[in-house]
Parts: sequence; structure tokens; C-alpha cells
Amino acid sequence: MRNKFHIDWLLLAPALLLVSISLATLFSINLLYFRTQVISLIISLAAYFFFSRISIDFLKQLTKPIYIISLILLSVIFVIGIESRGAVRWIEIFGARLQFSEILKPFLAISFASFLAHTTYSKNKSFFFTLCLLLPIVLLIVLQPDLGSGLIYIFVAVFVLLVYGYPLYLFGFSILPLLFASPVIWSLLHDYQRQRVFTFLNPALDPLGRSYNSIQAIIAVGSGMFMGKGWFQGTQSSLRFLPERHTDFIFATLAEGIGFIGALFVVVCFAFLCYRIYLVFKNSEDQFSKLFTAGCFGFFLIQGFVNIGMNIGYLPVVGVTLPFVSYGGNSLLSNFIFLGIVSALSSSQRKERVLEIR
Repeated sequence: MRNKFHIDWLLLAPALLLVSISLATLFSINLLYFRTQVISLIISLAAYFFFSRISIDFLKQLTKPIYIISLILLSVIFVIGIESRGAVRWIEIFGARLQFSEILKPFLAISFASFLAHTTYSKNKSFFFTLCLLLPIVLLIVLQPDLGSGLIYIFVAVFVLLVYGYPLYLFGFSILPLLFASPVIWSLLHDYQRQRVFTFLNPALDPLGRSYNSIQAIIAVGSGMFMGKGWFQGTQSSLRFLPERHTDFIFATLAEGIGFIGALFVVVCFAFLCYRIYLVFKNSEDQFSKLFTAGCFGFFLIQGFVNIGMNIGYLPVVGVTLPFVSYGGNSLLSNFIFLGIVSALSSSQRKERVLEIR
């Protein structure tokens, strides 16, 4: 731990603004959601302050323990996990539900960043070894089933590997087996997952069934128009025409309430947050810091893009939350741990610049 405490307000402020909008939205649709999220926010901020003071050198030493513990935790879910809506993604401890696929995101980012930064293998060998390390993690998540989170892990991993500098032909070689195996992969998907693809391509195929969520989200976003209907005035969300109005489709809920202006403000906050993380990435001199911040940037950008895309009908519904905005303590905790570690990296850079001036 470091003795001096430094808060990167340019990093924390946009996150707090997003959480404030989230709390206002949750308050307008359900007081219980609001209260639970406030408690989650307090815990998440405590985690942020803890990890913002943690030693980066200490984190670098946790590569193997984090990976092994992650495999154990994701495996234990299938033994003692709680089933909800046909999926086993949570473990209940003292009344709190933990979703390890969410909480482990920043820790796995540490593990993979440290491995890549200190690997002694050749480019080709380290690339395929990294894919072999990623495969069991993704497989355990997809089998829950949680296809959305599994895809996010894959997209972020590819993004980080591109940042690391692997040649494009390696990605081509790794995609070929997937293309050949695509018929098998398609047959292994659950029926509802295949139907989501069909209804995305043709929303009118089943407007009262598989397409219902997407159609209602588009109606909610459109009905908000420019200035919104106002808090407590949204019909799609308050009358519960919009499913998952507080989690996957909270962007549609807030767009209905505060309109295009409010939705644009959310997007601007995300853009500024990602830009701030990019600056930390740009100013990082060691490989570990660059790769971790790239992973953090990738998680926030890709999750935000996918969630907003499915809320406005441009992407299929895959069950991905909107960082800092969607209801859920696991997601909020994971996001603030990410920010805490990035803040620690930013503080380390600041300290190095001060020493150089002296």
C-alpha cells in the first residue's frame, strides 16, 4: 500500500455521474432497487479506494493465483450455484448473490496483462498459449449459460492482443477452426439463443415472443423523443411493458424518461471516461500498465457499445449490462475495482513525473 492518497477525479467524476443517473432512474421505477444499489455503491466505492492505493508490483505477482482461483470459483458455481431463469450464474453467501463472471473481470485482466508483459515465449507460441488460457474461462462462463459475458471476454481479449502487437495472420489462423466448427457451435446453442439471432434479423418474426424485448426497448427510446417524458412519467418502464427495465434495458428506461439529451449525456460521460483511461494507457511506460488499461478500456467500451446497441435495435439481445448504470452490485463492484486499479496506475505515473522534475 502507498502512504499518500491521491484521487484521479477526472477518472472518478464521469463514473459518479453515470451512477447518479442510474440511481435517479432506479428511484423512478422501484424504491427497493434504489436502496439496494445505494448499498452496492457504498461497498464499491470502498473497493475503489482500497485498490487505488494498492501496490502495482504486488498485483503483478498474482498472475497464477488469480487464474487458478478464477477457474475454481467458476467451476464451483455448477455445484452450489443458484438457478434462476434456466441459468446458474450466482452463489448466495449471507444473503448476497455473487456472480463471479462479473467480479472476476478486473482480476483476470490483471492475470492476463501480467502474463503477456512477462512472457518469454516467442510471438506465435505466446499467442496460442494465451488463447489456451482464455478458452477454459470462456467455456465455463458460456456453460452457465451466459453467452453475452463469454463474448465480451473474447472481444476484450482480442482487443488486448491487438494492442500487444500480435500480427493479424495469427488471428486469421485462430478464426479458421471456429469457421469450420460453426455448424457444431450453432447446434450447441440453446434454442432461445438461436431465436435471438433470427428475431434480430427479422424483428417482425415474433413480436409478442422473442422480439418483444427488443421492440419494447425501441418504443421506449423513441417515445422519450428530445427532452423525455420526465421521471416517473415513462409508460413503457413504469407499466412494465419493458422487460429487464433496470438491468439490460436501463438505457431504454432512462432514454424514455430524460430523452435524447439525457441519453446523449450518458454517452458523453462514457466517452470521457474511456478517453481518460486511454490517457493513462498512453502515459504508461511499462507493458503491464498498458495492457491492463487496454483491458479496462475494452471492457467499458465494448459493454457500453453492445448494451446501447441492443437497446436501440442495432445489435441482438445478449444480456450485457451497461457499466455503472445497470442495476446490480456485482457489476458495479467490478467496474469500481477496475477504476481503482487504473487510478493506482495514474497515481504511479504522477509520482514518477514528480521525481523526474526533482
